[in-house]
Amino acid sequence: MRKEFLVFGLALAGALVTTEASGATPTPRSQTRAAVSPDGARPATTIVIDAGHGGFDRGGIPRQRVPESMMNLDVAQRLKTVLQSYGYRVVMTRDSDVFIPLGTRVAIANSYRDAIFVCIHFNATGRSSANGIETYFYSSQSLPLASAIHYYVAGGAPSENRGVRRRGFYVLRNTRIPAVLVECGFLTNPTEAQYAQSVTYRQKLADEIARGVRERSLVSGSSSSERVAADAATVPLQPFIDQTHSRDPDRTRSKHKRSSSSKSSKHKKSSGSESDSGKKSSTKKKKADLAKTEE
Repeated sequence: MRKEFLVFGLALAGALVTTEASGATPTPRSQTRAAVSPDGARPATTIVIDAGHGGFDRGGIPRQRVPESMMNLDVAQRLKTVLQSYGYRVVMTRDSDVFIPLGTRVAIANSYRDAIFVCIHFNATGRSSANGIETYFYSSQSLPLASAIHYYVAGGAPSENRGVRRRGFYVLRNTRIPAVLVECGFLTNPTEAQYAQSVTYRQKLADEIARGVRERSLVSGSSSSERVAADAATVPLQPFIDQTHSRDPDRTRSKHKRSSSSKSSKHKKSSGSESDSGKKSSTKKKKADLAKTEE
């Protein structure tokens, strides 16, 4: 069984993360507030949305009935519309059912300085009873964003809250801007698969992710003893499970494909060599027979 170390306590999480909250008096959650960057930096106005998988890469597991790639794309496109209505500039790594390499997705994200990266996925496993919402991050600067998005998505979904997790997924580990990956439920769970196929539910997911993006500056990075108990306007910095020791399944699959392709290529070359060798032997035999005939 793989070990997972649950990191509790806002004091410990606060030591890892550079707080995004400003010193101004927080606005009540019912009111909207422009997202701001820490240290008086220019507001982040570009959101890079990455719909996971695509094209020949359907995502999920073999024989999965609901294709993950199309669910990811639908939620991503809905999220784009909501964020644009908020006034954000939105960049999509893919806006149709095509395959985009992981390196290209990261390159797109890193080409924008004042931006954040939101990757949309749905989960899958061989155990159909597994369910719930997970949000992943890697760098310390990404924890406030992950906390805000997870706070609203998990709070608004009729599914189990599986928590925030720190993990070195390729698209999270290699981005230089705040980046999160949201797992919007298990398509291998009959109930959550049914949710995902509902337009209303996918729109709800987009709305809650957008709300997390917009209100990420409300995340409190101070310890509970330093916060005012009556201050209900802040979004709590989430405890998280550290899974940085786990392998990135996307990279593992990629390596496996390259390995299989390499073996196939070697086999073809070997077969070709054997064929060529056979042809040469046949030619030599014919020449020898011809020489005997001429003699």
